[in-house]
Amino acid sequence: MGNWLTDKYAEGIPYQRYYAGCQNVDDIESYAQELAKKLFNAEACTVQPHSGCDANLAAYLAILAEVIENSKVKEIGKPLMQMTHDEFETVRQEFTKARILGMSLKDGGHLTHGFRNNFSGKLFEAFSYGVDPVTEMINYDELRLLAKKIQPHILIAGYSSYSRKVDFSIMRSIADEVGAVLLVDMAHFSGLVAGKVLTGNFDPIPFADIVTSTTHKTLRGPRGGIILSKKRFEEGLKRVCPLAQGGPLEHVIAAKAVAFEEALTADFQTYARKIVENSTSLARHFMDEGVRVITGGTENHLMVLDVFKSFGLTGKEAEERLFNGGIIVNKNAIPNDSRGVIQTSGIRVGTAAITTLNMGEPQMQEVANFIVRCLKGEDPAKIRADVQRLKARYPLYKAISLGKLCHTN
Repeated sequence: MGNWLTDKYAEGIPYQRYYAGCQNVDDIESYAQELAKKLFNAEACTVQPHSGCDANLAAYLAILAEVIENSKVKEIGKPLMQMTHDEFETVRQEFTKARILGMSLKDGGHLTHGFRNNFSGKLFEAFSYGVDPVTEMINYDELRLLAKKIQPHILIAGYSSYSRKVDFSIMRSIADEVGAVLLVDMAHFSGLVAGKVLTGNFDPIPFADIVTSTTHKTLRGPRGGIILSKKRFEEGLKRVCPLAQGGPLEHVIAAKAVAFEEALTADFQTYARKIVENSTSLARHFMDEGVRVITGGTENHLMVLDVFKSFGLTGKEAEERLFNGGIIVNKNAIPNDSRGVIQTSGIRVGTAAITTLNMGEPQMQEVANFIVRCLKGEDPAKIRADVQRLKARYPLYKAISLGKLCHTN
């Protein structure tokens, strides 16, 4: 991201800009789009969203423009910019009636899936589905019944703290049954899709109308967003500017292109496979230590631990205790959590970063052991020393660790 493109304004889309002098960024952005389409086998793509949140906002608005606004425009017989105030107000009011149905935040969803303190809960009539109270997994039969009752315009699949695969073929059938557009937010697991770990019914691209993602997390690129879609929504998504944001960050888009190139390699597929292998191993070691893992395991890159039942700690207390031991995780709500999102009863743990360090399944036992010891109240200074010894064996930048940087005057 540290390149001169940070200085260039480029509102618009490649080869159709509102600013002059965009020939280079046009080529780079177009190249990034083509790489992303190749990587995910998508029909259409925009790489302009600044974040996953922006990507979801733009996607919602593009969907509603297609399914609500366009019909009203035809009814009135004028384009938006030629309507009177009252005519436009009838179009705008239709947006406020839009219904979305997404996974609740407390059960593993994301803020942008209808949380009341987020734009998604304030701009739209938002409904949520949760997980089965016994299995702690999505109950597709109950979801189908809920969707039939609500009749949402947009059905949202995807998660930020759910440790199981999602069957997108079933989500597609539910969306079709109620006439909803299926949007999949794969921000957390897009690297597992790119790395060919999640395939078949667990790959959202063939089933979803629109797929949003961040470009960091498991995709291991720069912080940013991306939207993939069917051809039907391509024109609407070209309007990310002015729909949901201003000028694209072309220096970040250049970095996204680099990340997509890396994700197209066999090495990246190996990395993605090892993420899940490490995650599965880590969850197993936690359960061997008597820790309650939500859903009883994991099928992706993350897991949520019930630290209140396992150690008598709130998630906030566990987070602080682990930080003192040299381990950084975040507190996380668990299904039906009575302690709210500030204290919580759980923590979320993932394996993408330690897999990047080239740690494997043998090291997962060490990591689990460090965390359990820390949460049981062992001296944090001793644990921090053990953590440092493990980290020393897996430096992030070997040249820095070994003092081999080349200095020139």
